[in-house]
Amino acid sequence: MQTWVAFFSGKGLSFLEENISLALAEDDRELTAEGLFAPTASMRASIRAKEATPVVGLPLVGLVLKKLTKDFCWQALVREGSVVSPMTVVCEITAPAVALLKAERVILNYICHLSGIAKLTAEYVQALAGTGVRLLDTRKTTPGLRWLEKYAVQMGGGCNHRMNLAQMLMLKDNHIDAAGSITQALTRLRQSYSPCPPIEVECRTLAHVREAVAGHADRIMLDNMNKEQLAQALAEIPKDREVEISGGVSLANIRELATIGPRHTDFISVGRLTHSAAAADFSMTLANQDASAKGA
Repeated sequence: MQTWVAFFSGKGLSFLEENISLALAEDDRELTAEGLFAPTASMRASIRAKEATPVVGLPLVGLVLKKLTKDFCWQALVREGSVVSPMTVVCEITAPAVALLKAERVILNYICHLSGIAKLTAEYVQALAGTGVRLLDTRKTTPGLRWLEKYAVQMGGGCNHRMNLAQMLMLKDNHIDAAGSITQALTRLRQSYSPCPPIEVECRTLAHVREAVAGHADRIMLDNMNKEQLAQALAEIPKDREVEISGGVSLANIRELATIGPRHTDFISVGRLTHSAAAADFSMTLANQDASAKGA
């Protein structure tokens, strides 16, 4: 598991900064707070988890506020990624009232969403405990939030699949159909790149599996296969090739899928980790009221 600083460096940090700026721009000015409080009025607040949940995204508190003001301080009261009990205060903030109230919903949106992803991921990881099979996310992420969502998967104990289309070559059905066959597609890719990145082939039939094995694909994805098909496919894939099961995976069946076959799969990928995780419940409340209303 990477730390926040290690994960959000280079390209990841650039995407993060752009996303925060966009989120704040969507809200425009906080006219309600501007009409109520003087620009110098200060406010203290705390963020509280209202359910048992991992806490993910705390560094965003400072990053969001930094876009609005230099005059703020905040303190995390729990470790990033730790699991807390209901009603736990996870951080405290002091900032100008207008900046804090403008930042409130943006900060909470991030933390609620990321913590929810980590919570769901942890449930899947627990279901796989002891199998040796690694849980992968997918590219079924919210546009603009991929790095944050994949970070949350890591914080929940999962592993990241490719971050983008350049990190690993993946032959999906449309690529294969356009190229004419798996064999032809593999040949063209290896002619196009030297050295050639790892190639994963999406297989929906046993014939596809056999062709991918013969073509020395680095990883074979068994996509939307039933249990009988999975068992047959796994029996035909050499142990030196990586295998990924994808499609139709749920908490109810993931452990069974992980233990199918004479050789077990290496990975199981689950799109719902990022596209269907329920938001965790957090709130921001005033710790005390230092702000003075205009004209008071």
